[in-house]
Amino acid sequence: MTIEFSPILSARFRILYEDKWYLSIDKPPGLLTIPAPGSKKSLTELLNLEGEKAGIPMKLHPCHRLDGETSGVLLFAKGKKAQKLMMECFHEKKVHKLYIALVQGGLEKEEGLISRVLEGKPARTRYRVLERLPLCTLVEVEPETGRTNQIRLHFKGIGHPLVGETRYAFRKDFPLSVPRLMLHARELTFPHPFIPQEITIQAGLPADMARVLERVRNG
Repeated sequence: MTIEFSPILSARFRILYEDKWYLSIDKPPGLLTIPAPGSKKSLTELLNLEGEKAGIPMKLHPCHRLDGETSGVLLFAKGKKAQKLMMECFHEKKVHKLYIALVQGGLEKEEGLISRVLEGKPARTRYRVLERLPLCTLVEVEPETGRTNQIRLHFKGIGHPLVGETRYAFRKDFPLSVPRLMLHARELTFPHPFIPQEITIQAGLPADMARVLERVRNG
C-alpha cells in the first residue's frame, strides 16, 4: 500500500518529490529539522502532526539536516528502513548536494576548493562564482564532505562569511545586513535505494533571497 503525504501537507509546505519510500519538502527558513531543547516545534514534528491528524499510520524520518536558517531541499523517509538505507547513501558519499549562498565581499577566484579540518577531520567545499555584486558574491557551493556547519565555517575561514551570518561572525563587521542566513539547498541527487534510478530534486531560490539579490543589484 502506497501512503501519500502530498495531498495533506501541500497546503502548508511545498512538496518537491514523493514516491512510495521518500518525501522531499522545500524547507522554509526559520524551522529546525529535528527538535531541540527550548525551541518551537521542528519541521519533522509539524509534518508528522499533520499526518497524525489525517490518520496516516506512518512517521516521516529525516535523512539529513539543514540549519534552522537554511532553506531548500530536505529529504524524509517513510519509515525507519527507508531512512537507514538513505543515510547509508549519505555516509558512502553517494549523495550529491548543491547549495546557493551569498557571501560577504568579493572572492578572488572564479572557482575554488576550500580544504580545512573541521571536527578534527578533513573537510572539503567546492565553490563557483555565479555573480559578482556590490559588497557580496553569489556562489554555487558543493560540499564534498558533510561536517557540521561546514559551508558556514569554510567561508568564514577564508574571510568571506555568509551574508546574514551571526554565529561565526559579527554582523557589525560587515556592511551588508539581512534578516537571515543567505544559504539555500538548491539540489539533491542520489541513487534510489529501492529502484534502479538516480533521483534529482531541486528547489528554486526562495522569495526572501530573491528580494535580497534584487536590492543588492539595485544598490
